[in-house]
Amino acid sequence: MAQLPLAQLKKNMAPYEKINTKSSVLQLINTLGPLILLWYAAYLSLSVSYWLTLPIAVIASGFVVRTFIIFHDCGHQSFFKSRKLNDIVGTITGIITLCPYRQWKNSHAVHHATSSNLDKRGTGDMWVLTVEEYAQASIWTRLAYRIYRNPWVMFGLGPIYTFLLTYRFNVKTAKRKEKINTYVTNISIVALYALLCWAIGWQSFLLIQVPIFFVSGMLGIWLFYVQHQFEDSYFEHDEEWSYINAAVEGSSYYKLPKVLQWITGNIGFHHVHHLSPKVPNYNLEKAHEATPLLQKATTITMSSSLQSLKFRLWDESTKTFLTFKQVKPLLGKRVTVTKPIPAPVVSTERK
Repeated sequence: MAQLPLAQLKKNMAPYEKINTKSSVLQLINTLGPLILLWYAAYLSLSVSYWLTLPIAVIASGFVVRTFIIFHDCGHQSFFKSRKLNDIVGTITGIITLCPYRQWKNSHAVHHATSSNLDKRGTGDMWVLTVEEYAQASIWTRLAYRIYRNPWVMFGLGPIYTFLLTYRFNVKTAKRKEKINTYVTNISIVALYALLCWAIGWQSFLLIQVPIFFVSGMLGIWLFYVQHQFEDSYFEHDEEWSYINAAVEGSSYYKLPKVLQWITGNIGFHHVHHLSPKVPNYNLEKAHEATPLLQKATTITMSSSLQSLKFRLWDESTKTFLTFKQVKPLLGKRVTVTKPIPAPVVSTERK
């Protein structure tokens, strides 16, 4: 890949890093407003037919994803010019999306600093093993990895494990502000859900919120997964790792239909975001279109992205993801790992 110096790329990104307060406020309105209305419409539809409630809930889940993008931008301080306002809106949208703002913000910062670095896996990312690591692993580690990478587990149990369990607890190294923010988020979620249960009944609440939670959770995990787990992705060891390559080659351009691009807050331009996290989501497409180098990022579509479900292990020799079937003949032949095999991304410690 032809490569410009990081300083030059950063200079190219500078115009798109400017925050437009009007655009940010408008996005808050056209995201939270429809979400509230759709939730209420789902409640009203219960008296008609649950088959009417479900599609309304699915549409509402899309606006939960869009709410998460606002939360995400606040974590990067790229939604409002005021740090305090970013923190307030980030905390509120974190309650809606079940994500403690400061905890997620800190782990996500590590993800950006270490994405695609084989020597710094384990914080804010997904569990990825190389072919050599898998070949050397014990039968129990292999079994755990196969279970973890199973789509039914990742996208079925993943939302429950991630959003309902993991985010409820602070990491061991969390500082006071982060701990308090997690407590405030947890208490606020309980209070909000209790209020809704009191207002409409717990049965009605579950009939509406459960499908919204599962669909939005699966979509969120899918977007994160598919934008880093594609066939010709990029992974290197620390001494060879490049920030630019990790952004442009290790993050995909997920080309979605315009409606889905809007509902997902342009996060499909993930390569642009990784290169410059300060670019607000509403400027990502503009930055992509104005920068020829960024247009060389791997482009995936809705149909081609489904192929990523079969990718399991990173092959350092061919620089590509392989399936378990493709790896089977290689087991026992290439065991050159000398470092500890990375554990599943379940640790409560932040590196």
